[in-house]
Amino acid sequence: MKFVAKIFNKRANWAIPYAIFLALFVALPLVLILVYAFQDAEGAFSLDNFRRFVEQPEAVNTFIYSIGIALITTILCILLGYPAAWILSNRKLNRSEITVVLFILPMWINILVRTLATVALFDFAKLPLGEGALIFGMVYNFLPFMIYPIYNTLQKMDHSLIEAAEDLGATPWKVFRKVTVPLSMPGVMSGIMMVFMPTISTFAIAELLTMNNVKLFGTTIQENINNGMWNYGAALSLIMLVIIGITSLFSDGEEQNDSESLI
Repeated sequence: MKFVAKIFNKRANWAIPYAIFLALFVALPLVLILVYAFQDAEGAFSLDNFRRFVEQPEAVNTFIYSIGIALITTILCILLGYPAAWILSNRKLNRSEITVVLFILPMWINILVRTLATVALFDFAKLPLGEGALIFGMVYNFLPFMIYPIYNTLQKMDHSLIEAAEDLGATPWKVFRKVTVPLSMPGVMSGIMMVFMPTISTFAIAELLTMNNVKLFGTTIQENINNGMWNYGAALSLIMLVIIGITSLFSDGEEQNDSESLI
């Protein structure tokens, strides 16, 4: 007990349980994906998994289609989420915190439950399940993840900059375009990452809202792993992680450029 107390006397040592958790459940799975991706069924080093992906038009087309669905979902979430976040953060238009809670409330419900509710809604309205239902379900499920980061950024924004722009004669539209939008870009970028990354890898939403008629890249990975093809599934997962990593770097670069342009 004295040894444990001595360890946790320093504030930095409180991060040890968190570091252990990250090592076991974040770093180790990523290392396993990397190892399996570059191995064949016998455990020898091989690039056949990546060659197989390139040589299979169905897998490549599914990957491109998944990126397209993710982009459409992300763009729609921005178009719907930014005005909603701006209205929620504007005290003149929204004077009640209850409205904010109503927008965030869907995040408290499991995503599968929300998707099943969407399926029931389409059945009740006698609307067909398919690509349209898939995009609707994606936007419905991930819209709160776009609204909240933007709302949080707009709430913390220095409003004296807006007042200064107005004092200098800027019109409301110019203030919004030259001040509000650049200052809110960190929230927009966070929202893009929170929407784009899970959308490109999801499979349950596509299976439920299209009756397995539309296959996304996450479904392909799931099918290969469930069928025991761990190496090929790991290679597909690694390809997806690389794309997501490139997107993250691009988003960070855009955020930095926006900040420099504002200065």
